[in-house]
Formats: sequence, C-alpha cells, structure tokens
Amino acid sequence: MATAAEAEAMRRAVALAARGLGHTSPNPVVGCVILDADGRTAGEGWHQGAGGPHAEIHALRAAGERARGGTAVVTLEPCNHTGRTGPCAQALLDAGIARVVYAVADPNDQAAGGAATLAAAGADVESGLLADQAAAGNEAWLASTRLGRPFVLWKYAATLDGRSAAADGTSRWITSAESRADVHRLRAEADAVVVGSGTLRADDPHLAVRGPGGARQPLRVVLDSKGTIAPGARVLDGAAPTLVAVAEDAPAVPPGAEAVRLPRAAAGPGLDIPALLEELYARGVRSVLLEGGPTLAGAFLAARAVDKVVGYLAPVLLGAGTHALADAGITTITQALRLELTDVTRLGPDLRVTAVPAVPTVPVAPEES
Repeated sequence: MATAAEAEAMRRAVALAARGLGHTSPNPVVGCVILDADGRTAGEGWHQGAGGPHAEIHALRAAGERARGGTAVVTLEPCNHTGRTGPCAQALLDAGIARVVYAVADPNDQAAGGAATLAAAGADVESGLLADQAAAGNEAWLASTRLGRPFVLWKYAATLDGRSAAADGTSRWITSAESRADVHRLRAEADAVVVGSGTLRADDPHLAVRGPGGARQPLRVVLDSKGTIAPGARVLDGAAPTLVAVAEDAPAVPPGAEAVRLPRAAAGPGLDIPALLEELYARGVRSVLLEGGPTLAGAFLAARAVDKVVGYLAPVLLGAGTHALADAGITTITQALRLELTDVTRLGPDLRVTAVPAVPTVPVAPEES
C-alpha cells in the first residue's frame, strides 16, 4: 500500500504535470517526484516538451545519487520504448530506484510495458494511486489515444436564455473579462483552435493566446469550404500558425495561407468533421478547442465528436438573437445528448459550467475510400 509520503508526492506530481499542458503534444503531460530511501523528496520534474527529456529523467537528474534505493512517484506508467528519448523504465532501474508508484497505466501500445519491465528487474511496483486526479489532468491525451482522433472541447459563451449574439448580430461582450481571460487559458492548453467561416465573417477573431509571455500558440484552424477567407483576416497574421480547410472542389485556396482540401459533409453544409479530425491527428494535434459558432458546433455534435463542453453563462437576457447551438441532427428528446456536470465555477458575474457526455464518445470511423 502507498504511504502518506507517496500520496503527497503524487499530488505534487499531478500539479507538476499540469505545467506541461499545451507544450507536449503528441506526448502526454507527466509529472514525477523522486523520494529518497527515507521517504523525503529528492527531486522532481515534468515533461516540458515533445522530443525533450521525460518527467522521470528531469526528476532523476535533480535527485542525483539520492535516487538510489528510493521511490519514483509518477503520474503515468514509465515508458518502455526508445523514440526520440530512451525508455524511462530502464533509466529508473539504472538510477537504482527500488520502488515505482504510478497513477495511470499507459494505453499506448508502443510505449506500454514499463511496469512489467520494472517488476521483472526486481523493482517494487504499485499502480492506481490517485488515478482519477492524474487521469483528469491528462484527459485530452488519454482520450485521443483511445479514440484515434483529437479530444474536442466545445467552448461557448451565452446569455441565460441561450443566446450567443443579439438580433442585430452583436456579441461583444456577452461575458465578463474574467471569462474571456479563462478562454485564453483554454487556448493555451489546446493544440488547435477551430472556427468556421461564419464566425470569421461575423467577428474576425484573432484566436491567438493573450497573457503571460512564453505561452505556446495553438494552431488556428479555419473551416472555409468555399475558400473565401479575406486576405486581411486577423487569423492570417503571424501571431500563430494557421491552417485553412477548404472543400475538395473549392475553386482556389486562400493565398498566403497553408490550406488543406477535405471532403464535404455527407449531409448538411460544410466539411466532413471526421476527415478534419483525421487530418489534425496526423499533424500531431491531440486536443482541439472548438470556438466556432452554432452551425459548426452542431456539426461536431452531430458527428458525436464533442468530448467536453465548457459554457460561460452571463446574467444577461436578450429574448431574441442567435442561439448558442444550431441543428445537431437531434429531432426528438430521446436523441438528446445527455451531459454530466463536472464543475460549476463563478468567474466575475458569470458562471462557467463544465460537462461531459454521460455516455462516453466512441471512435469516429474513417470513411471508406
């Protein structure tokens, strides 16, 4: 059984792992704490970026000789393969670690097996400590590994009567400065931010992260089936990379922007959502922040490609205007997408409501060629 010191070390490892959010894709976020033979913290680390040392390596370097005979407490099962870096399981053994406590088993077949390697070499191995907390901090990577596509978080802002814009189209600002700052946190943690051409024409959004220096900018993705994006659109500036997705039969792609051609949706307007997610996954995108308007949100929901919803609700009533969600292919109450609330937090005058599908999403099967 894990000791109190190991449980405290795992809480610290979960917090350390969070520092890597937005920086590690296509790898997971991982935190590690090394305890010496007397149970005292000797070193700690987190995975800071894909291609760089893993959390265990940073922690072992900080611990030095104090790691020998000690315990490694890590949020994810130590990897067992050689890629851009060596296997962490072997590094722990080489450092003389006697015991390894990890929270979540690695679901990646290529990297899994570290626990078995450690146990076969004589290390004491325990799994499952604070697994729920560790999994929550790594939800995007874990879900994308299971689904074979990016994890999708749909964010929207609305009045209490469910309007995202007034009847004349104005929407700035429905929510407070506190809510808008929180959206920039979501952007900084995501690999890609996705909008549709309707939102682009209505709001000319920038979609880059504002805030503390050093924040990694996500890939800005615009779904513009006809390729009509204006050359002066703010999303085409150099503040962050941008990808414009157009239909296969679009007459042209926007000049000066990286573009990809995708099939049109089988039903309804726009592009095929599974094909988009397949393309982004191939580009190393493991988490998507969906910021598009109601039509694009409806298309993602119709494709059952929304894994989490964050709604910012302002104490405002409009009575008319644009709904936060358009047609999602739901025609009767029995088809409704039921959600489970996971968090309700007040941000200034607003409420931030977080929910996940009550029935987990299933992998999106690629179209037959």
